[in-house]
Amino acid sequence: MYVVSTFEYSHLLELAITELEERGLTKQQIMAIPLNKKKEQGRFFDTIHQADGISLFDGPAALGTAGMVLGSIYGFIWEWGPIIWGMIGLGSGAVVGFVLDLLIGKRRFFQKRKDNDIQSEVVLIIHCQEQQADMVEQVLWHHLAIGVAKVDKS
Repeated sequence: MYVVSTFEYSHLLELAITELEERGLTKQQIMAIPLNKKKEQGRFFDTIHQADGISLFDGPAALGTAGMVLGSIYGFIWEWGPIIWGMIGLGSGAVVGFVLDLLIGKRRFFQKRKDNDIQSEVVLIIHCQEQQADMVEQVLWHHLAIGVAKVDKS
């Protein structure tokens, strides 16, 4: 049976491996695989297949709608009429919304990257007997594993 787990690379991972060895597992039964981090920065513009949660369309849509409504309302008393002023309000609101979204989103994007900066993640694969699987799982959870799964080799 295999027990697969993920950890952030920290002293807790080392303590978990040490405790597993103290409980009778050999070094040949434990495999630790560090994962590589993504080196490139995210993109500002989402594609149809990939989105990172930072949208540059919400602000322009909301402010464009508000500008269009205000332009249409006041357009009844202004010279060019409600349709022209509604279009002007839509365009100016969308531009202001895009600029604000770009400035605020850019700051939030880089702060989000720095705050969630995990050193590295490690996948730990332990080959053990079925009788040992519960003990191994408890040790991994005790040392703050991100996730643990048991895989039967048959």
